[in-house]
Amino acid sequence: MTQAAIPNLAPALAEVFLAVAAMALLMIGVFANAQKAFGRTQVFAALTLVIAAVLVISGAGGARVETFGGLFVSDNFSVFMKVLVVLGALGSLALAGPYLREHKIARFEFPVLMVLSVLGMFIMISSNNLMSLYVGLELQSLALYVLAAINRDRNRSTEAGLKYFVLGALSSGMMLYGISLIYGFSGTMDFDILAGFVAGHAPALGLVVGMVFVITGLAFKVSAVPFHMWTPDVYEGAPTPVTAFFAAAPKAAAMALFVRVMMGAFGDTVDSWQQIIIFISIASMLVGAFIALVQTNIKRLMAYSSIGHIGYALVGLAAGTTAGVEAVALYIAIYVTMTLGTFAAILAMRRDGGQLEEIGDLAGLSKTNLPLAVAIATLMFSLAGIPLLFGFLGKYYVFLAAWQSGLVELVVIGLVTSVVSCYYYLRIVKVMFFDEPDGALEPIQGAGVRAVLSISALVNSPLSYFLLLAPLAGASAWAAQSFL
Repeated sequence: MTQAAIPNLAPALAEVFLAVAAMALLMIGVFANAQKAFGRTQVFAALTLVIAAVLVISGAGGARVETFGGLFVSDNFSVFMKVLVVLGALGSLALAGPYLREHKIARFEFPVLMVLSVLGMFIMISSNNLMSLYVGLELQSLALYVLAAINRDRNRSTEAGLKYFVLGALSSGMMLYGISLIYGFSGTMDFDILAGFVAGHAPALGLVVGMVFVITGLAFKVSAVPFHMWTPDVYEGAPTPVTAFFAAAPKAAAMALFVRVMMGAFGDTVDSWQQIIIFISIASMLVGAFIALVQTNIKRLMAYSSIGHIGYALVGLAAGTTAGVEAVALYIAIYVTMTLGTFAAILAMRRDGGQLEEIGDLAGLSKTNLPLAVAIATLMFSLAGIPLLFGFLGKYYVFLAAWQSGLVELVVIGLVTSVVSCYYYLRIVKVMFFDEPDGALEPIQGAGVRAVLSISALVNSPLSYFLLLAPLAGASAWAAQSFL
């Protein structure tokens, strides 16, 4: 093999490390004592993710770099989103231990599958070609299918895994059909060549149809309406730490991929895809706001909440500008912190040795555990977008980007659905502070759960709003420079 045939591995060092580490973790789990296998792989998986983040950050600040024949790209945007994915995975891994041990599903495969899923997300975020996009997407998805059904002795968990698998296979098929159309009408799958091909003239009808099918597949991965059908059932049926992982890291990666495809490959054809994004954004905000009103299970409530928040993030993408990309990056960063904290709070809902999931189970929490009630209330206020909390900042940025692009009607609908969504978030606060308690919750089990809940509540507090506003806004603006 000649020197010229060897790709430059430096931009993909984190991905190479994750692939090797995943195989090493598998060997550790196989040869370790059965009782210690999960604990060891969990610790080594966390260490692996931290090292991967360090490798990603070490490559920050440089120019855009391509490798593997243009299939893979490293730039500011990929660095920012990969760090978010690692934070989401680390938070979910920290939540997993006590829950998995209690339900006797603490298997060493769990951390290994999580690392493999993160590897797929990294490839998705750095995809510069429709083929590498699909490889990364499937690597992530295959691991997630197994994670959803990891509690195989529980019907709801296996049902969740099966539903996710069947609908995921359908969305993958639709995406592949779209990719074939795009390749047939353009002769390329490379994002940079595609961007040049569509620049300056209206794309062919077949190319637009292919783009619609690709958007369909991506909309499924972010659980945007009308491709959200799997989300409530999978969120409710999967083990809670797995649901936390689903709601954080894969959503960040899929939104990053959404931005990469629409702004990278088809950035000069905004008029061809903007109306589609506007439609699924409005539909997601409406479904997330109104269907959540009647939910009593807090995990299903968070499923519809996540659908609504993806709708808000898509408002920034619909703007079709660099400011919109900045708003999406900022919104997803805030969303990850809010989501992890909320699921840590759900894991803290225990009474009489059992896990609770009903909103009514939080009745009178302020009278029995005031710190926990305050932490949950802070997260609920942030999710609702109350001013001086990070949730408000995210919505402000996406609405501002849409307003500057002339999408006034989209902003108005977003504001209306935000007001509606305040009801079900504030209802949880009302239950905690004004209803009579049915009994005290058990002390929070696991240092990881306490740490994630505390950090998330602190990050979303008014104090952090002023301390972290400038750094986070600066980092998201830095990430968006990749699409200038």
